[in-house]
Amino acid sequence: MQDLIAATEQGSFRETPLSFDIGDTVDVHTRILEGDKERIQVFSGVVISKRGGGMREMFTVRRIVSGEGVERTFPVNSPKVAEVIVKRHARVRRAKLYFLRDRIGKSTRLTERRAKRGDSANQ
Repeated sequence: MQDLIAATEQGSFRETPLSFDIGDTVDVHTRILEGDKERIQVFSGVVISKRGGGMREMFTVRRIVSGEGVERTFPVNSPKVAEVIVKRHARVRRAKLYFLRDRIGKSTRLTERRAKRGDSANQ
């Protein structure tokens, strides 16, 4: 049974995998269908969680809009997600950043992660 599920999922994976981590500030470009037109909408924020695996892998992005916290959860392998652009890497020590939900103002900032010397491919 597991082999059948794996074989079915294999054809639906993204050709180029998305590369980002928890705590990164990202721009998620999503495809929006309005009638017969298609446009790209950008959702910017901090990745606070990744969960699942395989075709069921999801990630949650959080941002502040007009003083209110807004979170959206995106499937990693969805064709609706056009691309994910990493704007900033952050140094975090947790797998889930749910503690950011209770914080407001400057306390929501995360410290930036710098590339190591001689490791320019990491940026």
